[in-house]
Order: sequence, then structure tokens, then C-alpha cells
Amino acid sequence: MLTKFETKSNRVKGLSFHPRRPWILASLHSGVIQLWDYRMGSLIDRFDEHDGPVRGVHFHRSQPLFVSGGDDYKIKVWNYKTRRCLFTLLGHLDYIRTVQFHQEYPWIVSASDDQTIRIWNWQSRTCISVLTGHNHYVMCASFHVKEDLVVSASLDQTVRVWDISALRKKTVSPAEDLLRLTQMNSDLFGGGDAVVKYVLEGHDRGVNWASFHPSLPLIVSGADDRQVKLWRMNDTKAWEVDTLRGHVNNVSCVMFHARQDIIVSNSEDKTIRIWDMSKRSGVHTFRREHDRFWILSGHPEMNLLAAGHDSGMIVFKLERERPAYTVSGGVLYYVKERHLRTYDFATGKDNPLIAIRRPGSTGMNQAPRTMSYNPAENAVLLCSDVDNGSYELYVISKDSIGKNDTQEAKKGSGSSAVFVARNRFAVLDKAHNLIVVRNLRNELSKKVDAPAPTVDAIFYAGTGTLLCRSDDKVILFDIQQKSILGEINSPQVKYVVWSQDMEAVALVSKHSIVMATKKLALKCSVHETIRIKSAAWDETGVFIYTTLNHIKYCLPNGDSGTIMTLDVPIYITRVSGDKVYCLDRDGKVRTITIDTTEFTFKLALIQKRYDRVLEMIRSSQLCGQAIISYLQQKGFPEVALHFVKDERTRFNLAIECGNIEVAVVSAKEIDEKDYWYRLGVEALRQGNHEIVEYAYQRTKNFERLSFLYLITGNLEKLSKMLKIAEMRNDVMGCFHNALYLGDVEERVKLLEKSGHLPLAYAAAKVHGLDEVAERLATELGDKLPQIPKLETSKLLLPPSPILRDNNWPLLLISKGFFEGAFAEPGVVDQEEENAPDAWGDELVIPSGDAQAGAGEAEDLEEAGRAGPGPEGEEEGGWELEDLELPPEVVQSQASAQSSFFAGITPGAPVTQVWTQRSSLAGDHVAAGAFDSAMRLLNRQLGIKNFAPLQAVFCDLHLASQSSLGGFRPVESLTYGLERNWSDSSPPNVRNGPALIYKLPALEDRAKQAYKATTEGKFSEALRLFLSILHTVPVIVVDSRKEVDDVKDLIGKSKEYVLALKMELKRKDLKDEPVRQAELAAYFTHCDIQPSHIRLGLQSAMGVAYRCNNFNTAAQLARRLLDMNPSQAGIAKAKQVLQACERNPRDENRMNYDGRNPFVVCGATFTPIYAGSRSVSCPYCAARFVPEVAGQICSVCDLAVVDADASGLVCSATQSR
Repeated sequence: MLTKFETKSNRVKGLSFHPRRPWILASLHSGVIQLWDYRMGSLIDRFDEHDGPVRGVHFHRSQPLFVSGGDDYKIKVWNYKTRRCLFTLLGHLDYIRTVQFHQEYPWIVSASDDQTIRIWNWQSRTCISVLTGHNHYVMCASFHVKEDLVVSASLDQTVRVWDISALRKKTVSPAEDLLRLTQMNSDLFGGGDAVVKYVLEGHDRGVNWASFHPSLPLIVSGADDRQVKLWRMNDTKAWEVDTLRGHVNNVSCVMFHARQDIIVSNSEDKTIRIWDMSKRSGVHTFRREHDRFWILSGHPEMNLLAAGHDSGMIVFKLERERPAYTVSGGVLYYVKERHLRTYDFATGKDNPLIAIRRPGSTGMNQAPRTMSYNPAENAVLLCSDVDNGSYELYVISKDSIGKNDTQEAKKGSGSSAVFVARNRFAVLDKAHNLIVVRNLRNELSKKVDAPAPTVDAIFYAGTGTLLCRSDDKVILFDIQQKSILGEINSPQVKYVVWSQDMEAVALVSKHSIVMATKKLALKCSVHETIRIKSAAWDETGVFIYTTLNHIKYCLPNGDSGTIMTLDVPIYITRVSGDKVYCLDRDGKVRTITIDTTEFTFKLALIQKRYDRVLEMIRSSQLCGQAIISYLQQKGFPEVALHFVKDERTRFNLAIECGNIEVAVVSAKEIDEKDYWYRLGVEALRQGNHEIVEYAYQRTKNFERLSFLYLITGNLEKLSKMLKIAEMRNDVMGCFHNALYLGDVEERVKLLEKSGHLPLAYAAAKVHGLDEVAERLATELGDKLPQIPKLETSKLLLPPSPILRDNNWPLLLISKGFFEGAFAEPGVVDQEEENAPDAWGDELVIPSGDAQAGAGEAEDLEEAGRAGPGPEGEEEGGWELEDLELPPEVVQSQASAQSSFFAGITPGAPVTQVWTQRSSLAGDHVAAGAFDSAMRLLNRQLGIKNFAPLQAVFCDLHLASQSSLGGFRPVESLTYGLERNWSDSSPPNVRNGPALIYKLPALEDRAKQAYKATTEGKFSEALRLFLSILHTVPVIVVDSRKEVDDVKDLIGKSKEYVLALKMELKRKDLKDEPVRQAELAAYFTHCDIQPSHIRLGLQSAMGVAYRCNNFNTAAQLARRLLDMNPSQAGIAKAKQVLQACERNPRDENRMNYDGRNPFVVCGATFTPIYAGSRSVSCPYCAARFVPEVAGQICSVCDLAVVDADASGLVCSATQSR
């Protein structure tokens, strides 16, 4: 049995496969109906309107419907698209056992414990026939696939076959009188449209299930007498053919397999049994430990079965459908039925080579699983699962080719076998963990120990080498040298696919592909949610693979995509150009034509074959959002521009790649304020003031225009902006423009006009406009403001522009490949000459006479360029004539004109370099990348509470940065401080950040903490040790020895934090002497300095003595004497010991056993004795009782207890 999907749920009583989608319905004893996707392994939906167990469920063949019947006597018809019950059919008077849709007509058949079978029309929602005759519960009823028959099984020990042809005829050509009569008969006698054709008697107990064969006149039934019976019928009678015995409990369900001549049955004896129909004997038995089986269902189209049991269901296959095949020298070798066949890719000829299976060999999964071909000796190795793994060696002579004679094979046991040389093949002996090398006579050549104790499969890897699968890794092993050449991690590898030049290998697992070099250096990996079925390399190095329903590709850089959708799974054997050669599940060779345009385009782009990219763009129909997104992602937005017709997308791409010309054209088409604003921002970033001005003019953004003219020194246009503001009656706009221009008279006039006379007077007085000031003083009278006398005052004027240029000077570089390629022929960029025409729209200022009638919409007009006047025509101009220049000069000039101006690409900041090159949390913190630093610390140390690290992060980041002040208003230039920097360092080599936290400083802090502990300043010592634990996560050291020192410092700090917290808690518990004695005793078992243990022993001895625990006090006194204390300590200990030995007993029970090794729980402060289960902090390694798992560590206050973490990484040497 090949299990494809399994669920855990309540008891499953009903199952139904969807005919086309990978769905299965499961009805549960709890009343819930589950809809599962068995390919993805996910629950799609659940329906729970039934009251009580649901025993029957069935999908409609073509409509989005399913029907269910339950113990609530109700039949419900559901629409799974709208996810609701459409209607309920009522009529049965007891539990409903099974329901089924008819293949063709709008009928439902239902079987019930009310001893009847009913046929319903789900379109008219009525019962159209009631089949009566059984005299006990009817356990199942089902339609025949093709005939007008219904079969039913009942606990009355009979199987009945019903003829419903009259019902079909009435449905096809109903007559009113016939309908009326039938309805009357149905009401009175239980129905006349269906009559009993056969009654099959033979079971000794109640029959639980009966089903038709899909094409033959056969019926199979299973009953409580533990037997499976096979029946045959003809037009006149039906009879028992044979009885299949083997089940040891009630047979609950039985059915014919849709594609093979076998019968499948399951039983309450917890088994599924497979029976050979021709031999009438058992072939295979699948058992479960604790679950009884209740229901079976077969997929109508595919080789899939499902079985429901007490705790869920399983979807499974009986046999592997993948044919064994291999490709060598342009020829496909594959196994079909009982023959080894060849297919020549060049000629398309398919020929049988030899017969490989003796007639009469039976059993499940007997077919070859893998194949290895030796072209030098024309030999084939076939591996199968027979006898727990075996191989067959065929050396094919020229005489035997094409004959149907069965060739005798050389056989042996082994889970895998592959050729490794011209006349040698290797066999894996899993039982003894050996690789056995044999010659073509199947004689032992030598034995080699497998490279790992868990090797369970071997694959070909070139002459003399093997790929060995061991758990979740693959090892490259040299058989001759008995050495490991390489190793790579990969999920359980199923197939290995080598490229044609043997330079690359793909390791194919159930859901992933790992691509590597021939030395097993990782190149890339791909993950799929659907099972991967097969794969092959094409000539260009693209990896083509299939899943259950797609053909996909993977490029050498890891980019993948979908080529086409499949109706049925296929197994790729070869890819050549746009042809995919494959085998289907029936062993037929098929050729599929695929569209290679997409991955060929992407491959050319990756390989920088831009001429090929350009050719494909011009000739093919590449389009779609996927291509555009890919080009954007890979940094080619200028190429994506040529695929896009939508102006908004073109605008976004043009802005991204800095193509102002395209952006302007798109902005004109879109003509929305937001797009003009974004164009202005990008143009301003490039220093293209003319386009900025044009964008602001289109949006009538007068404030930004004024400021633009100010910073570009365009005082002429600034004056025009002042007049426009006057026309618009914009007082603030006028004032701002006057301020920008330094026009004091205008500002005073504006202030006076707007009624701000004191401000007008102040402005006039300060700027020396005495006449205006005197006139305003007269108007103000007593309200005259007092102007302070200033010794030195300067006129407030804007700075004079130094450089009056249109656009910023840009670096002159050559056009990119694609810009030049896509340019229209004959079009030459002439920015400087055409700029006034293109972007220099002047502001037209109406004359004074026209100002009164001018509206706001006429404030900005595009000025036409003045043409030559009559005088110009008479003068004759500059007489510029064309010169006859040499061709090479003209050509060089044309190439020079095809260049364009572009800004210099900014380099990556040093902080970005720090984060890209380092996996150390300290470097990320110094760079200001707090998010990535926290992710690293969470992954490495399990840290989740970052609040205590906030100050450390901020200090470290600020100390690793410096700034260089500039002229106002220019911002300061911030740059990173690098560690180990010197004058001799190359300018392009970047070191890591300089960090303020260093290991020697932490060691000095630890010494201060030791001193504070000795002096009894426990709070101060605890603060210092905690600060060490909170600083270590961001420390960076240079050598492995320093890494060990850091880890040792963590361990010491953890022990002291735990000990000091217990001591401080002990001091708080003044009313609990026993608990005080316990904590004091625990203190002495912490791994701290001997001097501090002696002090702790003295304290614990006194506390135990005071609470009359003399035995414990004596133990502590003896420990103290063993540690060579001071003379005073020795005297004190001897006195206590002498006093305690008079009465060596504890009056109070303590949770303390000094003789039994233990560690102290950091949360509960209780002992965890040796052998007891505990959890630990992934950072500080403090131990805790299991109940604390998942909480923040109370010792370091950072990490989550029992979290998965990779460990401390504080040096670059750890990752080399």
C-alpha cells in the first residue's frame, strides 16, 4: 500500500472521490462532512447541518453537488461552490445507510434501516420510487454504471438486484395517465417502476455491502459471516461463483478495483485485503493496530482508493504506477508489462528488447522500481521491492534482442543496485551497512563499508563513485579510495538526475529539488507543495520537471515557473528543444510540445546574452504581468517598458529606471495630479529643473514653482510669479514672492493694503524707507510701535545665484544596450537644442488691460515660440551650409549623438555592507538594522524579550557612527566607524563596524561584580552580572579562544545571577525560616567562586542551625571544613558540628538532599535532581522544571525557555 494522504478525525462512515478535482468527501460519525484536498493535504471545507452520524455521501459526476444521508432520517443535497445545503429530502423512517447519484439521470438512490430503498429525483425534489422487499435493515444500495439495475444488501442475509428499466422509460417518455397510475401504485404498494430481478442467497449472516463490477456481469458482497462472495448473473438468473475466506470479523465493505482484476475488501478485523479475481485467493493484507475499517471508495478515473476507519481515513494506491526507465545514448530503456523495451528518440521506433518476467508471477508491487543500464556491455539492472529488496541482472546478447523468450536473470538481494564501471555494479546491503561490488557474472568483487550508518539508497555518480542517501543528506562517495568527496543536505531524495555533461546534478525529493555541482556544492533549491514526479535537463542547462498536474522549469539561478498544465501525471525521459519525451502511467511513450519562450528569455537575460534577448523581444509575443514583474525584480525595468501598453504601468517603470522622457509622455496621457507630482520629484532628483518646472506648471503648484525659481536663481520668472499671485488675489503668495525677490517696497505695500499697518511701518522703518514710514506713522498716531535701535542692520535679501544653469551637469556615459537597441531609427537626442521647445513653456503674463477679466484657468498658458520675422528673411542669417565631411567623421559623430546623460549610481552605504557581509547580531545593531539583529538573536539564542537590550542597541549603534558637519542647510554627513582600520587599508575593502563593547571590558565588569558579591552588595552585583548577560548577545570577538571565553563568561554570569536572586529572595522571607534554610542551602550548590561558596556555607549553616535542622547544619559544616576556610571559620564550623552531633536530626522537613546531585530551577528555586526531566534556556543554559517551557527565562530575562535555537554566534570564525 502506498499511502498518499491520511487524516485524523472521528470515525469515518462515508467516502466519495470527486471525479475530476483532487478532492474527497468524508462523512463522520460525529455528524460532520469534511471536504479534503488529498494532493495538498488540506481541509477545504466542512458541513455540519446533520444531527447525528452521517453514513452516506456521494459527489455528482458533473454538477457542483454532493448528497449526504444520516441518522436524522434526512437526505441533504449540497452545493459545494455556494457552501450550503440546497434542500432536504424527507421520507425515510430510520437511519439512512448509503446515498448515490445516478451516472446519467437526475436520480439519487438511498438505503435505509426502514427496510426500503428509495429513488429520488433531485431536480423535482420528489421520491419517484420506493423499493420494498427486504425484511431487515438495508445496508447499502447502488446504481449500475451502465445498466438499469440497482443492487442492495441487507441484514436479512440477501443481496437483491432490482430492474429499474420501467422507471427509466417513464423518465424518458412520461405519459400523464401512466404517471398518475404509477404514483397511485407507489403510494399503495411501494412502487411498480422497480422490480426484483434476482435475490442472491448464500451468506449465513447479514450482508453489509454489495457492488457491481463496472463492466462484467459480476457482483461482490461482504457480510457478517466474515466471507466475501462473488456472484455472476445473466439475463435470466444469478448464481454464486466463489467464496473468499480470510477475514476474521465482519466484512464491512467490498468492491471491484476499477483498473485491475482484483477485489478490495475491508473489515472490522482492522485489515484491508486484496483478492485476485482470477485465482480467487488473497494477494495482500494491510493491517492497522487499533482501527476497524468501515468504508471503501474508489476513484472513478484514477488508480486511487480510500478507506475510512475508527480514527480517520487513508487515501492510497495499491501499486506504484511509475514505470522503471533510464536513458542512454539517445535511447530510452523502459519496462512495460513483462518486457524491457527501447524507444529511439531520433527515429521514434519502439521495440521490445527482451521478456523479463516469467509468466505467472503475481503479487503487489512486484514490478521493477529502478533501472540502471550499462552501454559498454549492453547490460541492465532492475531493482524491485520483491523479498524486501532485490535486483535482477540481464546481460543482453545480440541474438536475444526482439525475441519474446524470457531470459534468465542473475538475481540477488539488495535495496539498490547501480553500475559503477564497465564490468562492475554496486549493491547496497542495508542489513550489514555494506556496499557490495560485483562483476557481470554476479560474483562478489569486494565489500566496502557504507560512508554513514544510515545509508538506505545509492545512486550513480560517475565511474567509481556513488551518491549515498543517508537521512536528510546525500554523500558523494568514492568506492576505490573509500573516501567521502562531498556532502549536501537535502530532504529524503527519491531520484537523482545528472546533466548531460555530468557537471550538474539535481536531487529530487517528494516536494523539493536541490541542484548542485558535481562536487555537491549547492547551486539552488526549489520547493513545491505538490508532489514532484520526474525531471530532466535540457541542452541549455534548464531543469524541466513535472508535478502531479504541471510541467515546470528551474533556471540555474533558482528562478522557476510553470510551462503548462497536465491532465494526468507523466514521467519525463528527455527534453530536446521544445519537445518533451515522456512516459505515462500506462507505459506509453508520448511526445509533448512545450512553449520554451519564457524560460529561454529569462535564461538569456541571466546569461547577459542581450542580443538574444533583443531578438526574442522583437520576434515573439512575450507579454504578461509575470514577465514585467520578473524584469523589474532582476533590475531591467527599461526592458519591461517595451512590453507594457498600459500608461500607468509604463509610468511606474519609467520612474523606476529614471527614464524621464517616457515618464513625461505617460504623464501627459494620464494627466493626473499625483503622477505629475511624482514626475516632478524624480526630475528634481536628477536635477532636471526644466521638467520639474513643467510638472509644477501642469498642476498649477504656484508655491513649489516660486521656490524652484528661487533655488535655481531664475529671478525673471520669480517676478512673473509675483504678478500671477497679484492676479489671483493671493496675498500670502505675493508676500512670499516679494520676500524671495528682496522687494521691500512691495512687501510694505502688501502689508499696508492688507491692513497690517504696524507691520508695514516696522518694515519701512527698518529698511530705511523714511517717507513711507512717516506717512504710516501719521496714520497710526498713538498706535505707533516702538522700533528698537540697532547699531548694525542689513537689508533682508535672497542670496544672489552663483550659477544660472538650467539642469545639473551629468556624467556623459554611453547608452545602455537596450536604450540604443529600442531607439527609433533616425531619431537623435538633442536635449540642449530642443529643451526650450519641449519643456520651456513660458508664463504668459496678461497686460494690465486684460487683467481684470482673466480667470484662474488662464493664469498659465503655453507660450508659442516666435518664428523668424520679415527682417530675418531679408538678412539671410548666419549662412550655415552643409559641409562634405569624411564618412568616418560622420559615423563617429552619429555614435557620439546616440549617447545620453545619466546620473552616477550611488554606492551602497557602509552600514548596508555590514549587514550583507555579516551574520553577527552586533554588526547588524551597529548598522542600525535592529529588525534583522532581533531576527538573528531569536534564531541563534531564542531571544524574544528585547526590552532589556534597548539601551544596549542604542548605545552600540550611536557609538559606531560619526558625523561630519556641513554648511547650513546641508545635512551632516554620517559615516560608519570601521574596526581594525588603518591608513594602509585598501580603499575598497570594508571592515566590520567598530564596537564599544569588548570582551576585556566585560571581564573587568565581572571582576567588579565579584568584588561587590564579596562585600555583600548583592543588588549591585546582580545588576552588573545581568548587564553582562544583556551585553554578550551583541559582542563580537576575533578568535575561537575568545568565543570559548565568551561562553564561559555567560555560564559564570548565569550562576551568579541565579545565586544572587536566591539570596535576595531569602532575605525577603523573614517569616519563613524553613524556606530561608532551603534557599541558603541551594546557594551553596551554585557554580560560583570558592570564596563565595565558603561565605554561603557559613550563612546556610547558621540559618539551618537556627531553625533546629541540626542534621543539615552538620552536613554544611563538614562541607565548609573541607574547603579550607579561615581560622575563625574553622572554629565556628567545629562548634556547630559538635553541637549538632549531640542531636543529629532535622525538626523541620526541607526539600533538600545534599548527597543527591541537583541543579536549581531558575523560576521556582527548587532542586531538579539528577534523572528528573527539565528544560533549559537556549541562551544562558539555566535549567527549569518542564512547566516553565515557553516562558521568558527568569535568569537572563531574554530568551524563551525550551525554544529551538542554533547557538551563540559572536565571531566570523564560527561561520567559515
